[in-house]
Amino acid sequence: MIRNARPGDLDTIAALHTRARATYYRGRIPQEEYGGEAELARGREAWARAIERTEGGVLCAERDGAVAGVAAFRPVDGVMTLTQLHVDPGHWRHGIGAALHAACLDAWRERGADRVRLEVYEHNLRAQAFYAAQGWQPDAGHRAGSHLVLWLEVV
Repeated sequence: MIRNARPGDLDTIAALHTRARATYYRGRIPQEEYGGEAELARGREAWARAIERTEGGVLCAERDGAVAGVAAFRPVDGVMTLTQLHVDPGHWRHGIGAALHAACLDAWRERGADRVRLEVYEHNLRAQAFYAAQGWQPDAGHRAGSHLVLWLEVV
């Protein structure tokens, strides 16, 4: 089941986000940068703002009554942007990411978005393969630091 996030989901979302990020950052950047106390507090605060925000959305995927995935999007500089899409590693390969992505597409269509942007960590090959399967195309001329820029035409 896909639903809008609620304030009571905050701790669950923040913990899921931390577990998912660790899978692609571990061994590539210092642990403090993705799992240190200051970063965990920053991430939790960012998720709280995202849940409260009215111009974007945060969607939760539930499986067996628990949050198993989360996606967030919002306009950034006038462009709809998928800012986060994470599936709890214990739930990978069960269609949760695809269901979240489909729900995002519906939300973007409702908002009149015709093109969506995202950034994906250059070493996160699993995510890159997922996005390619969903139709995202790389912007060969642009990077955002250690992240690749991808675009999706919303049809």
